[in-house]
Amino acid sequence: METPVLELRGIVREYKSGPTVLKVLDGTDLTLNRGELVGLVGPSGSGKSTLLHTAGLLERAEGGEVLLDGEEVLKLSDSVRTRLRREKLGFVYQFHHLLPEFNALDNVAMPLMVNGVKRKAAREKARSMLAEMGLAERATHQPGQLSGGEQQRVAISRALANDPKLVIADEPTGNLDPATTDRVFASLIKIARSEGAAVLVATHNMALTRHMDRVLTLQDGKLTTFTG
Repeated sequence: METPVLELRGIVREYKSGPTVLKVLDGTDLTLNRGELVGLVGPSGSGKSTLLHTAGLLERAEGGEVLLDGEEVLKLSDSVRTRLRREKLGFVYQFHHLLPEFNALDNVAMPLMVNGVKRKAAREKARSMLAEMGLAERATHQPGQLSGGEQQRVAISRALANDPKLVIADEPTGNLDPATTDRVFASLIKIARSEGAAVLVATHNMALTRHMDRVLTLQDGKLTTFTG
């Protein structure tokens, strides 16, 4: 059996405020396989971002295990976790966070060059990614010259440039109109499927969940299958 891309086993996340302890994740379990698209829904404040940050090695859990490609990573040093994020993970947020001083091509090429890819090869890969997103003719435009949907498709290209094993998306279309949302999400699905990445998407947009392999609800610190 193929090793899951991501496993969360019995994850506990707590926040303390004086004598009060708020348990946001309470023994949470999750498995994501290669090429799988999984939705994460739940009310505001239910802990969806906390779960994403834990899965993405941005926060440390107080208990449980996080396995990435079968390797337990919860207790690794910060420097090793940073390297794993750079090499194996891609992140897409509600706001694109593109670098305004660089054009679309160089925004996508940047993480490749940070990982040691030569500039020419990085820009060739970036050009190919943008073409897959339908942005070949926008490659030399600055972020400020692109529409919101175009900016988000550049951000998705950047997140996938390093061929990550796992893509984590936190409300990736939350700032877009419905028509643009459909196009951006279709682009994310297309490129994630073609690259074989596992994708975990937190969203309030229930219309998007019909495109996903599974949808999970986070409530009271536990994940359950969403039943509509």
